[in-house]
Amino acid sequence: MKLRDFLEIDYALLLAALILTVFGILFIYSSGITSTGVLVSREYFRQIIWAICGLILALTLAMIGYRRFYDLSMYLYLATLVLLIYTCLFGRLVNGARAWIGIGSFGIQPSEFAKITTILFLARYLDASKRDRNQIIRFMVSCAIVFAPMGVVLIQPDFGTSLVFIPILLTMTFVAGISLRYVVFLIACIGAMGIFMTLPLWQTYILRKSLPFLLILSNGRFLGIILAALVVIIIIAVIGYNLYQKRYFYWIVYGTAIVAFSLGGAFVSHKVLKDYQIMRLIVFLDPNIDPRGAGWNIIQSITAIGSGGLLGKGYLQGTQSHYRFLPQQSTDFIFSIYTEEWGLLGGLLVFALFLLICLRLVKIMKSTTDGFGAYTAAGLAGMYIFHFLINVGMTMGIMPITGIPLLFMSYGGSALISAMTGIGLALSIYIRRFQHSL
Repeated sequence: MKLRDFLEIDYALLLAALILTVFGILFIYSSGITSTGVLVSREYFRQIIWAICGLILALTLAMIGYRRFYDLSMYLYLATLVLLIYTCLFGRLVNGARAWIGIGSFGIQPSEFAKITTILFLARYLDASKRDRNQIIRFMVSCAIVFAPMGVVLIQPDFGTSLVFIPILLTMTFVAGISLRYVVFLIACIGAMGIFMTLPLWQTYILRKSLPFLLILSNGRFLGIILAALVVIIIIAVIGYNLYQKRYFYWIVYGTAIVAFSLGGAFVSHKVLKDYQIMRLIVFLDPNIDPRGAGWNIIQSITAIGSGGLLGKGYLQGTQSHYRFLPQQSTDFIFSIYTEEWGLLGGLLVFALFLLICLRLVKIMKSTTDGFGAYTAAGLAGMYIFHFLINVGMTMGIMPITGIPLLFMSYGGSALISAMTGIGLALSIYIRRFQHSL
């Protein structure tokens, strides 16, 4: 890497990531202090070490031509896939999910790194297939690349992390020019599946009476009959389209397939998800269903954010965290204690920094002349913005609790280093945005 290249680093992107990381360290330290002013946790010290390692890694990746990962991407992808399977079988059980491997106190979460390797491998495929006119095959292969690691992570089960793969897929396929109707199809399937998955819970815990038409969502026999009928409709519509070439047959297949996939997915999700994960969906609908149990986190998080007001209570002056009312306050709910102490204005600063990261990634995506680099930047943008929206939405009670960390700020070495890895790749793409090779 030449001195001229070093001067061309996207310092706005790097600075935004570093500021968020510093904020994270400050409030991880705050989360470890009790109401009597005693420091009971040294998590902040470990986070400093991981932040330094992450920064070194990011700058190293910026110096290395990102195109070097083009040929390596498949091997990195397969290696993390094998590591995910190993973790699923032999990993540590933490918070109900077998998502960690390690020796002694040292551990890593392979699913965090699988997001990066999946982005790289999918970017390679989309770049290599950009002249392929068969868009449906291109989209299906892209889905297979993403759904393989996503499925293993879901089995762990780590529902929150598995969801991150969806915006990566949607963002990258859209930027790659795959027909919008296929992207919309996947979005519609996911949205409908979420509704079908939630309705039985709403009926049981909120409405508290049985609605006959919802039996198909929980009864395997009824659901099997419905799915069989939908498959018959799809077959008839496909035959009709091939015989008569009428567009309405195509849209019958399109709409029926959405219903079939979403019904089947909702049923499988109910079988895969653990009881505590289902309770997270229930308390999202109404936290007061179980205010001292599953709803406690949301209620205390909303209380912490609301009590911060415009300017906050002041650094190290928070009550929800220091009196230990808020569980997992250094990880999932770091934004809650941050806004309690630094208020609405502090929260808006975090919003602005994540917006800056997203905008810089979009600029990198648009300015690079290399498809592999553009698709990689798009996947990173999808990953960062999804983490931000879900985590912050979760702390404010407008999203269900999924266990997704706030990248750069939440405590955790795997999440921080993978996030900084993404920044390093983005910096490398920006420096070489007018080049097609190393």
